[in-house]
Amino acid sequence: MGDYVCGDDDFYYYESEDDQDESVELQRLEYDTIIPKHSVITVITKESLLAAQREDLRNVMEVLSLKEHHARTLLIHYRWDVDNLLTILVEKGKDELYSKAGVTSVEHDNSASSNFLSMVRCIICIEEVPADKVTTMDCGHYFCNNCWTEYFIIKINEGQSRRITCMEHQCDAICDEEKVRTLVNARDSNLAEKFDRFLLESYIEDNRKVKWCPSVPHCGNAIRIEDNVICEVECACGLQFCFNCLCEAHSPCPCFMWELWAKKCRDDSETVNWITVNTKHCPKCHKLVEKNGGCNLVSCICGQPFCWLCGEATGRSHTYTTIAGHSCGRYKEETKEKTERAKKDLFRYIHYHNRYKAHTDSLDLETKLQITMQEKISAMEEKDAKERNFSWLTNGLSRLSRSRQILAYSYAFAFYMFGEESFNSNLSAKEKLIKLNLFEDQQQKLEENVEILSSFLEEPFDTYSADKFVEVRIKILDFSRIVDNICKKLYECIENDLLGSLLETFSIAPYKSAGVDKALELVC
Repeated sequence: MGDYVCGDDDFYYYESEDDQDESVELQRLEYDTIIPKHSVITVITKESLLAAQREDLRNVMEVLSLKEHHARTLLIHYRWDVDNLLTILVEKGKDELYSKAGVTSVEHDNSASSNFLSMVRCIICIEEVPADKVTTMDCGHYFCNNCWTEYFIIKINEGQSRRITCMEHQCDAICDEEKVRTLVNARDSNLAEKFDRFLLESYIEDNRKVKWCPSVPHCGNAIRIEDNVICEVECACGLQFCFNCLCEAHSPCPCFMWELWAKKCRDDSETVNWITVNTKHCPKCHKLVEKNGGCNLVSCICGQPFCWLCGEATGRSHTYTTIAGHSCGRYKEETKEKTERAKKDLFRYIHYHNRYKAHTDSLDLETKLQITMQEKISAMEEKDAKERNFSWLTNGLSRLSRSRQILAYSYAFAFYMFGEESFNSNLSAKEKLIKLNLFEDQQQKLEENVEILSSFLEEPFDTYSADKFVEVRIKILDFSRIVDNICKKLYECIENDLLGSLLETFSIAPYKSAGVDKALELVC
């Protein structure tokens, strides 16, 4: 029996493998399977959030010899970017570092409280109050405790508690959080807890490198990355998402294009679904045609017969042995007749939406295959106690799932990349066509091999003989590697040949053979 073998750019078929050593081949393929890489992405739970915040606080406190509330004020202002904070310290000095963040480097004593006079006038309420009922902030300004408390309560309820500035006119100094906590707690302990929670969650809300997991219902976790780059991550709750836009993982489609596509699908999905199910457009006059019979050879009112399945024009004889070239996998620009812009846009959208939907539907069905696969693995383990390593199977399923996602999102990317209002508007029509063909070649190659991998994974190999079982195993390993290589080339095509100079504006998460990076839980 013949087999498929991986080549440099594609696969080829040979007639016999009798002269091959299967054990050597199997070892080679297993060596090439997915190997997880060390992740630099961490998941911060409710329990580890305080430890994560204190780690950065401690670093700044030690370098600058600051109190904790001053260090927190600096970090909130500089978005918890310790490296940026230290860079500004070296380049511009302490004074500018502190002044921009509202930190008073020279602290003042509570001058009002230490006043020999027993009564002090508060310039806010214009009342004479006892000196021990007055609080002075680090900037030297003092007001009565009642005015401070009312002011703090308003700020906390407005959600501005992370940077509460002094009440003095044109004073940008940040109030001491301990004094804020003490005054508010005397009035409302629940509000004081809310204030502490805001300060704690500032590590996530104000941090460019940390974001909440967008799971619904919310899992309570946050994700931290080491470098401020576009990447896709998997939370401990199992949700995979784009760290940049917090949408589902959507590479190789850039965030901006994906947001446009998701909105368009939401707005137009019902119309498109009805048109897709009930009509096709005539390949000659482009009018919408509704099929009213069982035969898949239909005729438009203009007299043109065409195939209902693929939409291509045909003759009167409708047999699969006489009809050639009926593949609608590629979008074809109308060259002979210019149709109305609205129709053309609609037809084009239907083309890409159908293929996007087909692959997402396949992904849903193949996800259920994992449950069936676990049952097969259990049955095979009972059948043969020696066979305990099924990583080739789980890796094959993982590769199939990831490549399905990539295929689906590649159609969303192509819809905007090669539209009339192309993002590469500086390209000539000829250059755009060349790039479109280059992209579609890679896309089609990936599509073909993904379907082959899917077919092998769906085989009932748990019922096969030992020889046939090894044969299917080799094919799954081989095509997992083939699909991986083609995915890499598709990403290279998009990054280097298509986006090119647009990468700064429309970057995509890099392709990783091991799949989306799984966040490691932060150890307290």
